[in-house]
Amino acid sequence: MLYIGVDLGTSAVKMLLMAADGKIEKIVSREYPLYFPHPGWSEQKPEDWWSAVMDGLKELTSECDKSEVAGISFGGQMHGLVILDAEDNVIRPAILWNDGRTWEENDYLNNEIGKETLSKYTANISFTGFTAPKVLWVKNKEPENFAKIQKIMLPKDYIAYKLSGVHCSDYSDASGMLLMDVQNKKWSKEMCDICGIKEEMLPKLFESYDTVGTILPEIAAELGLPETVKIVAGAGDNAAAAVGTGTVGDGNCNISLGTSGTIFISSKDFGVDKNNALHAFAHADGHYHLMGCMLSAASCNKWWMDEIIGTKDYAAEQKAIEKLGENTVYFLPYLMGERSPHNDPYARGTFIGLTMDSSRADMTQAVLEGVAFAMRDSFEVAKSLGINIERTKICGGGAKSPLWKKIFANVLNVKVDVIESEEGPGYGGAILAAVANGEYASVEDACAKLVKIVDTVEPDAELAAKYDKQYKKFAQIYPTVKSLFPVITKE
Repeated sequence: MLYIGVDLGTSAVKMLLMAADGKIEKIVSREYPLYFPHPGWSEQKPEDWWSAVMDGLKELTSECDKSEVAGISFGGQMHGLVILDAEDNVIRPAILWNDGRTWEENDYLNNEIGKETLSKYTANISFTGFTAPKVLWVKNKEPENFAKIQKIMLPKDYIAYKLSGVHCSDYSDASGMLLMDVQNKKWSKEMCDICGIKEEMLPKLFESYDTVGTILPEIAAELGLPETVKIVAGAGDNAAAAVGTGTVGDGNCNISLGTSGTIFISSKDFGVDKNNALHAFAHADGHYHLMGCMLSAASCNKWWMDEIIGTKDYAAEQKAIEKLGENTVYFLPYLMGERSPHNDPYARGTFIGLTMDSSRADMTQAVLEGVAFAMRDSFEVAKSLGINIERTKICGGGAKSPLWKKIFANVLNVKVDVIESEEGPGYGGAILAAVANGEYASVEDACAKLVKIVDTVEPDAELAAKYDKQYKKFAQIYPTVKSLFPVITKE
């Protein structure tokens, strides 16, 4: 049988066709617009996602035996607010994960409701990118739209609804809404009351490998697929990527270098970082995970290359970098504010340490190292919890760079395992669809059989020691300039 994984990203949707033995048969992607109506705002139109998905699915299945397609599942950008009216029409453009408009609502939740209370209800505190503060923003700033809300959804769940007719979500993605009691895997009545919504406005919750329904007959007919195709709940992009990299079970780690960057630690048991610097979420394998998320990761390098230097030849720029661990230029990668561990929507990207002899290569190197140093911030929080990480998987667009993988291995001083498929969320989605169809006994069973390590980047003791000294300098920069960011950011 064949299984489809739909990775609904921020810049494009990537769809993957996988055979039951894990072989990737075909990959198709479709881009869609990203809108920035005001500084710090980030929106997309769910209708654009749906159009791209349908168009991509037609191409994806154009050369296969369509009768063999048995399931479709998802990985998707988290935290985005999709609101539907009584006729299930989209009320306004989706407010995305990297949108920073909710700083007032975020402050209200963390300071007036209180972080301790939020952590009690949801196992997390509020971040500007989370869904609950967005709901409050619509309530406060667009009351006419708030009054129309009948359903509140996440991005990938809108696609699942359009395919199946079922308003659904999974525990991993819903964990990032600040509306779910993560430990008990149910919607939080207290958070619904705080946000002024009813629980029936929220979708039904499923495990990531649960079947939510079958494909709607009219959609099946348009795509030429059997009406028996199962639509499977799927997972938030990071949990789906973790499945795609085999980061399941207890004590495994994955680093994702996509538009955003995450460090993802799987756990059999529920646990909360007492300072809430890391997110405590449900995992797609039926258990839990801790996650640190930085808002700008590979997107920092893309911004630097595309917008500032003006080149698409990333590899050529990196070839000029020779002296690792000796750079005197530092870069704070907070181009969209920052989440883990600082939770600071005012933070901004910053170069420091420039001199007359600083070169283009030094600044390029600083961008790559800055992302790795910022990831280590969350890594240090995990270590403070007694979590011993000796190796990590790596995925995402940034993981295609040999140099960046070497920098990460030495900044974190861990072994970095490269897997055969770097398709992360899409591959994870396809695996979840296969599990739902009974191809494998569990998510862990599927990952053990399908995910293969093809290379390991080992840290070098001398270089790791150099980077340890550099990191300690980097770690002093944000606290020193933190008070300046609101001054230069607020209107």
